[in-house]
Amino acid sequence: MASALDVSITTADAALRTLFAKPRASRACPTVPGQATELSTQDKALSGALMRVNHVGEVCAQALYAAQALGTRDPALREHFLQASREEGDHLAWTQQRLDELGARRSLLNPLWYAGAFGLGLVASRLGDRLSLGFVVETERQVEAHLAEHLERLPQGDHESRAIVAQMKDDEAAHAKEAEQVGALPLPAPVKALMRSAARVMTTTAHYL
Repeated sequence: MASALDVSITTADAALRTLFAKPRASRACPTVPGQATELSTQDKALSGALMRVNHVGEVCAQALYAAQALGTRDPALREHFLQASREEGDHLAWTQQRLDELGARRSLLNPLWYAGAFGLGLVASRLGDRLSLGFVVETERQVEAHLAEHLERLPQGDHESRAIVAQMKDDEAAHAKEAEQVGALPLPAPVKALMRSAARVMTTTAHYL
């Protein structure tokens, strides 16, 4: 069994890798074959801002899953959270790659977003495994809706960004379904509303910062 020191080191390493290392994907970045992207300056700026928001969402996903894996005592559930984190790691790498291609920067507040999401994940894990999984379901559903909105807002000619967001949307829906299948409990309506409000603050701020 890992010692408290081992767990602390692993948790700190995950945070540092997410925030400062170049992420690497296990899957190829989604593309639309034969469709080249040509964007105006205005459209390029819009795509950059939206993909920065999506990158922040993936930073938060890494924090949430790391915290929930840390908080559960069930080895199988811990592996479930870690596997989801690895899949979300592809999203982190894809959005970072697209930001670089667009000449856009990451959010200046990423350490703050990570810390906040990690804290929420720990709180969720303390409520019990089934409610922790319910937190995953609600988070992924809200992210899925947010990505659907971005597909409407992204410039039609930005084929690369749209392909990435579409694949991310499918993956988030799959993560929610998987969490339901392993026993997630629905969250109370006030908690869902609070999560939506917090997400709105984050996405609005990250659009610019």
